[in-house]
Amino acid sequence: MSHGLDIGAPAVAGIDPDTPALLLPVARVLNFVNRTMVVLGMLALLVASCVLTYSVISRYVMKASTDWQDEAAVFCLVGATFMCGAFVQQLRGHVGIEAMAGLLPRSLNKLRLMLVDLMCTLFCAFFAWKSWTLFHEAWAEGQTTSSSWAPPLWIPYALMAAGMTLLSLQLLVQLTARINGLFKPTQGAAA
Repeated sequence: MSHGLDIGAPAVAGIDPDTPALLLPVARVLNFVNRTMVVLGMLALLVASCVLTYSVISRYVMKASTDWQDEAAVFCLVGATFMCGAFVQQLRGHVGIEAMAGLLPRSLNKLRLMLVDLMCTLFCAFFAWKSWTLFHEAWAEGQTTSSSWAPPLWIPYALMAAGMTLLSLQLLVQLTARINGLFKPTQGAAA
């Protein structure tokens, strides 16, 4: 998910300028959804921190045990992590290794970046598909956690599946923009 050298014009409002016109509506919807997920992710992190703070106070100050707080916090963290992944990808903010970027000529680096986007898209699409199968199993079989609170497992699986689907869509839009940019003439080329 490396962005390598800063190739091309910077994205405006999170949408790559090389995005094909056909995919611009999808990119705009993803942009809106991603920004909404970040706000919800921030709220989920706030809720998780409040739940864990309450747990500590309840356990050590009031000497009352709680059995739900760890799972509630984990569900919030799973949601925040997976549902915000597409936003981070939209910014190309995932960690990338830049060792190859400086060694390759610009044309080969563009090809390398396109291949990285392709591999990431395929991996995330596979992960999303497997997550949806986990969600379906948990829903159909009524699976719950093993705690005494026993919340349904379809909740974190649904968050994971939806988040990976958003990430896959974001990667697909960026991959098509990258491919579209590969075939555009460079600015310095003679006309």
